[in-house]
Amino acid sequence: MPPSSTERPVLRIAGLDAAPELLHGFSTLGMGSMRLPVPGGDALTPARLDFAAALGLDGTRLTVAGAVHGAEVARVDGPLGAVRAHDALVTDRAGVPLLATFADCYPVVLHDPVRRTLALVHAGWRGTALRIAARAVEALGREYGSRPEDLVAGVGPGICGRCYEVGEEVAERFEPAFVCPSPAGRWLLDLAAANRAQLEAAGVAAERVHVHGACTRESDVLPSHRRSPDGNRFACIASLT
Repeated sequence: MPPSSTERPVLRIAGLDAAPELLHGFSTLGMGSMRLPVPGGDALTPARLDFAAALGLDGTRLTVAGAVHGAEVARVDGPLGAVRAHDALVTDRAGVPLLATFADCYPVVLHDPVRRTLALVHAGWRGTALRIAARAVEALGREYGSRPEDLVAGVGPGICGRCYEVGEEVAERFEPAFVCPSPAGRWLLDLAAANRAQLEAAGVAAERVHVHGACTRESDVLPSHRRSPDGNRFACIASLT
């Protein structure tokens, strides 16, 4: 049985914890919903501020990705609140935490310990089809000179390939390696595997890509739109220190 939210209020990827200059975490249902209550409202909600504080970070310095299921990447040079219409953020500034919210889509964290840079990506099926994780790798190189071979990547919790059923119009946008027929006559899509493959194709070493592995639909500590379309969201925060 998975641990309850009170036992593990914040989830992490062990492979990212080795970098002392990087803080990251994924909120759970026990911390409340990280959804923006009012569209266009203040991005620094009480739940998001509390989550940042749980990581030892100053929540008033958060920069939040707008998450519109696209593939735009924004450079962050200081606290911006909300960055509208962008699904990935990159920075080289310490003390400027990045945040994005999820309810089955995948968080992807990229860290360059050499150049001390960071990216946070919101990867749903649309963004994955547009290679948003690879675009974040490219943005780190373009903006800061990060080399793909120096990057460490973490793929967070999301809906797994056993649970993510899609129609043919979605399945046909992905390579056959990432889709298989479902018992219901539709298709099962493995977004985690697709994002991992894109990171490796972009030059990130396979052994430096770490996958959390928790499935949102199968978990009792994470929200899932497919399991319960109640609007709840979890968040990923990543920050250089």
